[in-house]
Amino acid sequence: MHAGMTSPEVPLKLCAIVPVYDHAHAVGAVIQGLCDLHLPCLVIDDGSDAPCAKVLDDLAASLPGVTLLRRASNGGKGAAVSDGLRAAMSAGYSHALQVDADGQHDLADIPQFAAAAAADPDYVICGHPRFDGSMPRMRYYLRYLTHCFVWLNTLSLDIHDSMCGFRLYPIARVVALLDEERMGSRMDFDIEVLVRLHWRGVVMRWVPTRVQYPADGISHFRMILDNALITRLHTRLFFGMLLRIFPIAVRRIAPKPRATHA
Repeated sequence: MHAGMTSPEVPLKLCAIVPVYDHAHAVGAVIQGLCDLHLPCLVIDDGSDAPCAKVLDDLAASLPGVTLLRRASNGGKGAAVSDGLRAAMSAGYSHALQVDADGQHDLADIPQFAAAAAADPDYVICGHPRFDGSMPRMRYYLRYLTHCFVWLNTLSLDIHDSMCGFRLYPIARVVALLDEERMGSRMDFDIEVLVRLHWRGVVMRWVPTRVQYPADGISHFRMILDNALITRLHTRLFFGMLLRIFPIAVRRIAPKPRATHA
């Protein structure tokens, strides 16, 4: 089954969502790679500069299956992904693969994500990253600290990695969450959406995938500001966990599907 096709056995209609902010040099290869897999692409320009905006205009004009959405100003990765998910739902897609625009994700793993979603359409299919030597050591340690907070805030080890932006969502479940909760709009989004979905009993399946940092040498992760946002998020989620501690504990005891690797 091609990633963009619907299986007769499983009604899976899949697209890719690519949030873009000033990745003019890397985004073309990413979009072309997705198109080569016959995957329709919703590209969200999150207030990019003129050179990147021109690249995106050219891609949308030259590649069939690419839809360009443009935000009036930069709102952050979470805001761009949220816009993309809502647009995908309006266009009739059932599932959306989130892919970063900087080329760090291994697109060769997409068929594994699609197959896992076809087998379990209600699950979130998450990338479990395998990093090479390009990952800065400080980012590694801070990432592990976030893992510890996520495990605390879910009272489980089910979420193996909450920061990898390579993941496949059942759109209706995530849009329902966006409609009911005020979510982080920047780099905190990827963490928060998984924790809140876990609180709602959504099961996650994990696909090992190679990740490099990043292909075009540009990272929009702001070491001080984004870490402050993430610290504030963990504090909010901790108190949210305390409010939900009894239903979370009951769900932990009750038999349920376990988060698995594909």
